[in-house]
Amino acid sequence: MPRWQRQNRDAVVSYRLARQRTVAAVEAGHRTEHEVCDAQPELRRVAHNHGKPLDDDCPLCESDDLVLVTFAFGPGLPKAGRCVTDPAEMARLRRRPKPTTCYRVEVCRQCWWNHLRESFELPPAQVAKTAP
Repeated sequence: MPRWQRQNRDAVVSYRLARQRTVAAVEAGHRTEHEVCDAQPELRRVAHNHGKPLDDDCPLCESDDLVLVTFAFGPGLPKAGRCVTDPAEMARLRRRPKPTTCYRVEVCRQCWWNHLRESFELPPAQVAKTAP
């Protein structure tokens, strides 16, 4: 694999600054907690059943019940995305011959705060070609 592909393979886009702006807007009274603690039912279910605990506390209610959920989107995956629940599933996604985009969302299971934490691309795996 060329060097540039190895370097870009795990490139992550962080949404930390957007998160800080959202929290600051709530603290300043420009947005309400009701506006940002609005996890959809499916996200709530996934967070409850498959969320991976984070060391951080919720930035709004300060609960220690903040979890991370990962979703994958791409050709051949469900339109609503696939919830990635374990490292083996992520390894399978890395071997796909089609590109995949993953999104990690933090969710508080107390107040239902949710925010996109990061995203990253999984490029198509190199498929070995067999000679005819």
